[in-house]
Order: sequence, then C-alpha cells, then structure tokens
Amino acid sequence: MSYTHLTTAERVKIETYLELGMSVRSIARRLGRQPSTVSREIRRNPGYTAERAQERYANAKRNCGAKTKLDDMMRRTIIEKLRATWSPEQIVGRLFDGKIAFSTIYRWIYSGLIDVPVTVLRQKGKRQKPIETRGRFNIGLSIAKRPREVRTRETFGHWELDTVVSGRGKSRACVATFIERKSRFYIALPITDRSAASMEEAIHTVHAAFPAGTFKTATTDRGKEFSCHERVRATLGVPMYFADPYSSWQRGSNENANGLLREFFPKGSDFATVGQGEVVDALAKINGRPRKCLGWRTAHEAFTDEVLRLI
Repeated sequence: MSYTHLTTAERVKIETYLELGMSVRSIARRLGRQPSTVSREIRRNPGYTAERAQERYANAKRNCGAKTKLDDMMRRTIIEKLRATWSPEQIVGRLFDGKIAFSTIYRWIYSGLIDVPVTVLRQKGKRQKPIETRGRFNIGLSIAKRPREVRTRETFGHWELDTVVSGRGKSRACVATFIERKSRFYIALPITDRSAASMEEAIHTVHAAFPAGTFKTATTDRGKEFSCHERVRATLGVPMYFADPYSSWQRGSNENANGLLREFFPKGSDFATVGQGEVVDALAKINGRPRKCLGWRTAHEAFTDEVLRLI
C-alpha cells in the first residue's frame, strides 16, 4: 500500500488523544498508522495543535511544489512509462537525462506527487532457484571454446538459450527463451514440453524468422532439451556452446531476461493456460525498455539496427 499523508481529521484526533494522555503507540493504533508516523508528526510540531500542524504541512507542501521540477506533462509521461513496466532509472536515462535523478521519481511516488501504486515498481529481489530435476549430458562444445567476439559481445548474432517452465504440479508446457547477446533482444516461444524435439523446433523457428547472419551461435546449459545440438549444427550450421555446471553467470543475459519474464508470469504459472497474446505483450514491454548498457536505447531498437545491416 502506498504512503498517504496525515489528514486534517487525523491531526485533530492526535491533538485530542494527546490531551487525554494517550501514548504514541495507542494513538497510532487508533489511527491505523505506524507509530513512527505519529511520533514524527508530534516531533515536528512541539506543543501539538492540529491547526498549527496542518498549517505547517500546507506551507511545506507549497514550498515543495515550488522546488519540484514535476509538471503535468512530466507526471503523465512518468506514469505512462511506469505502467509500461519501465523502472525509474530507465525513465530518467531515456527521457530526462541530466534533469532529474531516478531517486527523485521514487520520492515523488512515495510522497504521493505521482499517483500510482507502489506495486508498479519492478521487484529486484533475488528469488530462490528451484532444485534442478532435468537430466543432463556431458558431450558438446565447451564454453571455453567459444570465440572471443562472442564473449565480449563485439559482434551480432550470438544467442543464449534456456527454458522457463510451468509451476510444479502444472502442465509440461513451457517457453523456450532466446536472447541476442549484443542487442539484448529477447524472444520467448511457447513449446509443449521441455524435450529436445520441442527445443529443436523452436530454434528452427527463430532461425527462419530473421535474415542470414542473425543466428550464428548459441550458448546454453547442459539440460537434455539441448541434446539436439548436433542436429542443429548439421542442419543450420549453428554451433552450440555449453556453460560449465553450476555457472549460470556464464549465461547472465538469459538468466536476467528470464527473471524479467517472471515479472509477468510468476513461478507457479501454467504456460498451457497462457495465451500467445499475453506472451507477445510481455515481450513488447521487456524489449521496449531503454537499457543503460545500450546507451538508453531499447533492445528492440538495437536489434532492428543490427538486422537492417544484414539486409
């Protein structure tokens, strides 16, 4: 729940309860407020009276309004982008560079100057990873053999692959995920299960969707859905490099992007019940966010620029 300022009626109650000798905690409980809120209000207004406290609040609000750079156009723009799942840092980096700090947007939200629920802010907390239950295999190209240009993101057309699964006890449906390392462009294709055949079909689909040179290599973990690597190389000419065990950081772009997808489809979701349109909408938001690592361009813009060079 977002924070709201004390009202005039609440200040009158505080004055009355103080006159009755009630403690800060008792007053807070009666108001449904945090004790720290009531304590701060009393501390700011020695010899507490509701009239003086309200007057002080009104003056402070006027002064705050005079100093803030927030106007109606900026407010509408920020709200629009927050609802499009941009973070405050992305909003500032792309639209207001040098004008405000991204921490200012957080402050405006928490103070109520930007009227949106705090839940629009994307969560950054790390979640516990589930226990790995897939079978694995030990053959294939090691990530150590991956060309330097792939590792350093110098050239376009190198992808990281993974799967995002339905919740335990749900269907076998999942999504095959792809992220192009240089542009950070992210793709998620619904597939019926986590089999090598389903993954191979998804790889062929992505490969066929773009011009030659868009899909040069793939980097994955050693889950059995990627045991199709020899057929993929034979039919598409795409070598697949395999990360070391327990080294998800070697596929950091994909791990991060999968976390972004989970913002829309939390753990426990059943992808058999998720419509294609829902996935498309989520990808549009993810690829439409400006990225600091791309000079505040979006992944969609960076990917499009690279693809146009191949045509």
